[in-house]
Amino acid sequence: MNTQTHLAKCTSLRPLGALFLAFLLAFAGAAQAARIKEVASIEGVRSNQLTGFGLVVGLDGTGDQTTQMPYTTQGLANYMQQLGLTLNAASLSQLQMKNVAAVMVTAQLPAFARPGQTLDINVSSLGNAKSLKGGTLIGTPLKGADGQVYALAQGNLIVAGAGAAAGGSRVTVNHLSVGRIPDGAQVERSVPTALQQGNSINLSLDASDFQTARKVALAVNRKFGAGVAQALDGRTVQVQAPLNPNDRVNFIAEMEELPIESSIAAAKVIINSRTGSIVLNQAVTLGACAIAHGNLSVSISSTPVISQPNALSGGQTVVAEQANIAIKQEPGKLIQLPAAAQLSDVVKALNALGATPQDLLAILQAIKSAGALNAELEVI
Repeated sequence: MNTQTHLAKCTSLRPLGALFLAFLLAFAGAAQAARIKEVASIEGVRSNQLTGFGLVVGLDGTGDQTTQMPYTTQGLANYMQQLGLTLNAASLSQLQMKNVAAVMVTAQLPAFARPGQTLDINVSSLGNAKSLKGGTLIGTPLKGADGQVYALAQGNLIVAGAGAAAGGSRVTVNHLSVGRIPDGAQVERSVPTALQQGNSINLSLDASDFQTARKVALAVNRKFGAGVAQALDGRTVQVQAPLNPNDRVNFIAEMEELPIESSIAAAKVIINSRTGSIVLNQAVTLGACAIAHGNLSVSISSTPVISQPNALSGGQTVVAEQANIAIKQEPGKLIQLPAAAQLSDVVKALNALGATPQDLLAILQAIKSAGALNAELEVI
């Protein structure tokens, strides 16, 4: 089944000539059908972020410099105290634990996770450790936003990188201060979901759109009967579901597979001012307008000029600088676009100007200011 949604029907405006146009035309076409599961999700069925402070031990002298990272020492002292070992303040101040690093451990607790299941975890250095390669994460409780412990993490790190140093030179491949432990955490507590509560469930659309909400409600009512679903707003569709847990799961499974016709998104132009990328969706059109584009370049060069005095004049040789200023202006290209020009016309016209990505930013902003761009302009 083709699961392409209307969000996939956009292309990046870069001056790539014929190759770009071929890519554009390959994706042009009528709206494609999508399943409900691709445009909406069940409200309340979500993952939760878990975080925890931990210590990685067993490093080969690449850990934290504890004189600069006091929380590494404090973290180890707290852990040792739980094991029945207590260090006084004088001993703590003299510790040089180059084989230990303080880290932040993060994980995603998926919906319906049960105690005993395992999670993948990411381990990131908090201090100035040079590398976490070869280290072992000791028992670290992972807490949710409510401060409760939901998982316990421990294990050997996998660091996708390498480093070598010799004679004052150092070579590093990839990032050595971040590692990962597959199945490194075990769930200790489950998070209740609202899926089995009440006689209705809410579908939350991925993007706010009244047309899509209406189509989702119509598709559900067409399958299960009139009045089963109703659109509450442009983002929420309320669905009456069976009360029996097994029947409710079967109902949701069938509902998520229902096809709906993708709606054409609102006309929008996205501009990334940092990278010079421009993205337009297929609904973007232009009003009648004319665009001129030309480049003005100014070059300044300096040529040394030697002033030689006459013989026996008692003067001195002087070296001066002579500045040369040249102004070059390329002829502007005037292109006229017809009313209601489509996206392909816009791309052809802008590529015909030979504009750079930064030029395209200025051109599109000028077209919008002139009232000829029928789209929302968003700069990210």
